[in-house]
Amino acid sequence: MSLIPITLLVNGEPYNLTVPPNKTLLEVLRDDLELMGTREGCGVGACGACTVLIDDIPVRSCLTLAVDVQGLSITTIEGLAEGKELHPVQEAFVERGAIQCGYCTSGMVLTAKAFLDRNRRPSRAAIKRAISGNICRCTGYAKIEDAIMAAAERIREKGKRE
Repeated sequence: MSLIPITLLVNGEPYNLTVPPNKTLLEVLRDDLELMGTREGCGVGACGACTVLIDDIPVRSCLTLAVDVQGLSITTIEGLAEGKELHPVQEAFVERGAIQCGYCTSGMVLTAKAFLDRNRRPSRAAIKRAISGNICRCTGYAKIEDAIMAAAERIREKGKRE
């Protein structure tokens, strides 16, 4: 199989790679860039563990070919914090105990971040719908929903100060 030269913009950094045309973004992130925060759960796009943001939209990286996302901005969990300052969603997940085994956390956090970018005053029902494509095998989702509600409040407060 022939290799294709590509440039990916991941967490604000350009990466020049040569990949087979069938290599997924998940494989590139983990194997080539050694960004281990993006997880493979099911491999068929059903669990959400591999979710990344592409141009701020949650996308399943296990279903996305790396060659198809050239020129787009890719954000992984490693790129969400600003320096040592966690994103408000990350902070809320830690503070509210919404991290159990941690396997689903990166996909859940990135999905929640994209959702809160569009909806700063979410209802619990809206949160449930927003994360419905992300499976957590450890919890009943209550702490995750609480964390997203707390993050929404934190983001609103931060917006008032700026």
